[in-house]
Amino acid sequence: MLEEEYQERRVLPRHLRKPPPAEAPFEYAIREARPEDLPHIREIYNHYVANSTVTFDEDAMTLREWKSKYAYLTKLGMPFIVAESPTGQILGYALVQPWKQKRAYRFTVENSIYLGAASTGKGLGPVLMQELIDRSKAAGLKEIIAVIADKGAEASIRMHENFGFTEIGRMGRVGYKFDRWLGTVLMQKSLK
Repeated sequence: MLEEEYQERRVLPRHLRKPPPAEAPFEYAIREARPEDLPHIREIYNHYVANSTVTFDEDAMTLREWKSKYAYLTKLGMPFIVAESPTGQILGYALVQPWKQKRAYRFTVENSIYLGAASTGKGLGPVLMQELIDRSKAAGLKEIIAVIADKGAEASIRMHENFGFTEIGRMGRVGYKFDRWLGTVLMQKSLK
């Protein structure tokens, strides 16, 4: 009996216990992507290549490929932004790229937003989306197209709908990844 009483007394009463440490606020700054960000951007993207169907890429992108893409988008004046933590960690990125290569499509772009695993579910996706839309308007772009996997990307579809994108079509069984067929949902937003 004494041992049991002793065990109970070793636990402090609730009012004398220290509260658990507060979770640090999720802080970040949005800025233009820079060449030194590309290794981090590559790691974020390649996580999705290896682990999800939100991208139909099956092979990891190399740093050389990212450098080429960055140079191309910079030359065209396309928005390419990152969210950076106060410690300098890249938390996510967003960009637009030409929808098609033909000149007549020059005012129409396709968007991409990817978050690091630790940054999901904290409201960063919508912040990047709004900034991407604002910068796309400022760049004189007129239409944004989203090509979203029809399975496993429901949150992306909802976010695009919340920003005024409307579904303009679906393509079934156009991609094959992880031993299954996948389709896409096409969404569009006019920047007026």
